[in-house]
Amino acid sequence: MKPTLFRDRVKLYARAGNGGHGCVSFRREKFIPKGGPDGGDGGHGGSVILRCDANEDSLLPIYYEPHRKAKHAQHGMGSNCHGRNSDDCIVKVAPGTVVSDVETGEWVGELIQEGDELMVAKGGKGGIGNARFKSSTNRAPRQFTEGTSGDEVVLWLELKLISDVGLVGYPNAGKSTLLTKLTQAHPKVASYPFTTLNPIVGTLEYEDFGRLKIADIPGLIDGAHEGVGLGHHFLRHIERARFLLFVLDMAGSDGREPLDDYLHLKEELTLHREALATTPYAIVANKMDSPEADEKLAVFEREIGEPIYAISAELEEGLEPIKKHLYDHFFGRRFNSIDS
Repeated sequence: MKPTLFRDRVKLYARAGNGGHGCVSFRREKFIPKGGPDGGDGGHGGSVILRCDANEDSLLPIYYEPHRKAKHAQHGMGSNCHGRNSDDCIVKVAPGTVVSDVETGEWVGELIQEGDELMVAKGGKGGIGNARFKSSTNRAPRQFTEGTSGDEVVLWLELKLISDVGLVGYPNAGKSTLLTKLTQAHPKVASYPFTTLNPIVGTLEYEDFGRLKIADIPGLIDGAHEGVGLGHHFLRHIERARFLLFVLDMAGSDGREPLDDYLHLKEELTLHREALATTPYAIVANKMDSPEADEKLAVFEREIGEPIYAISAELEEGLEPIKKHLYDHFFGRRFNSIDS
């Protein structure tokens, strides 16, 4: 059985620690037989806190360890000794994690930036010892309070990858090959559809140390906005992309028509979330090394009337203009290649 290497939706069972009980105690020493009350307070229970960590890129650790518990606090003791507070349970999550309640579906919060924290289960409050109840009219109190119970919740954690550029296209359009040639990422590449089953992020680096994160989204199919072919799981990773590259198979493999693919892809994104219709984009015509590509490209250009980047990702042809376009879009100044 192949191990699971990526998870973008997991269930978290979080239980905070209980607060310690207050103590009922009286001072008793050799020459002080009837000392006053000296019962200490209970400590506070630990909380369960989600912390955003840029080194995390998946929710896989939580998938394998879904139950996270903070320890209970120590009870109060005599001699005015308070119970020790318990440590918080810190759960590291990847940037872009959205948290919601399992039962109600209510949005709880999200973690975007490095170091962001979200308390999902608050620890119980410590009880009060009898020393706190001492007064001029109550010299020997036996009252105390118990510590409160910590929260216990069940949450959905969903990861929406944060990337600068999202690669969008049908299966077998060459998105993974393009990501490999633009970045140092090494996704699985094969000549059959749905080779990529999980989002993969690579980094495009420029000479002036400019960096762009590019996400390879698994191939979409018609009806993705309704969840067909795990469409909801794939489409949510595009929501945070600041720029989209529509990668089209201009060779028309598997009997596909590039023009129909492009129109259907735009429709699927708009139906999933209307805001995606306003996301800046560029069109990439891939597999231009195929004999049929030139004819289909001419038809496509005539119908669409938009700038198109004709490339062959496999042969690394036509990639430089794409790099220039992305650089100018994100950094606002002309790109200078090594060859210029």
